[in-house]
Amino acid sequence: MAIDEALLATLSPDESRSVRRLVEKGIKLPPRPHAVEELRHLLTHGVTDLRVIARSISQDPGMVAALFRVVRSAAYRRMHPFESVEQILQAIGTRQACNIVQAVALAAAIPSKHNARAFEAFWARSGAVGQIAMLVAEDRVSVCNIFPDQAYLAGIFHGCGVPVLMQRFPTYCKAMHADEQGAWLDLAEEDKRFNADHCVVGYLVGKYWKLPDFICDAIRFQRDMDSLGNHAARTMIAILQLSIQLYYQNLSVDNPEWARVRTSVAEELGLHQDALPEFMDEILERYQGEAR
Repeated sequence: MAIDEALLATLSPDESRSVRRLVEKGIKLPPRPHAVEELRHLLTHGVTDLRVIARSISQDPGMVAALFRVVRSAAYRRMHPFESVEQILQAIGTRQACNIVQAVALAAAIPSKHNARAFEAFWARSGAVGQIAMLVAEDRVSVCNIFPDQAYLAGIFHGCGVPVLMQRFPTYCKAMHADEQGAWLDLAEEDKRFNADHCVVGYLVGKYWKLPDFICDAIRFQRDMDSLGNHAARTMIAILQLSIQLYYQNLSVDNPEWARVRTSVAEELGLHQDALPEFMDEILERYQGEAR
């Protein structure tokens, strides 16, 4: 993989050196699928004909099926039911649909070379976090100005550095307990064993796939939101952190990060500390209703 110097320039010196070492070790960023490239090309060139855009998406039956699964979310409950791709585009918007298509295309772009169980568990977790993030964003959109499609995109991509590292390092999964339900990746241990940071790798994937800058920054700084001045990225991290906590809560698994970020998350989402538990219960109830 050739190094994009402009991309490396957005990283700190330590992060840049780490990425160079990973590239030298043979790490590869997942390519964007043809269907995603074609869809972005249409939107970039101002194509507004919904039939043309729907035809482009419909070339990939798997992508169409995944798109329908996502938009069945309660976050789009006011627009149900959807009976065609064209109807989805008309209801939620072409750029919003493009965000969802990019999200559902990511798993196919990072195939499992080994330990299929771990990859399956990872994508199930990412999908759950993405679905919860959609519900949080839909509820808080008037306060936060983050939309469900953006939250879903961030939810799917936020940990995507993990499968990239699993592809490259056969021992990564076992060493980091990535195949264990509810496992929490220790960044210090990850750096010690593999000289890598999956958040930085995920940031690079996001940039390579041309995600919005604030989503890329949210991926990169997801465990350090207080260091960000960018309000949109901070807000996205707050949505991600709350969604991750609800994911763990649904599994009755402890989240060691939550106590540290809880206050910042509530403030960023415009929620009083006393109102946060009730809000979380409501979101989790809606998510569990979808899962049934």
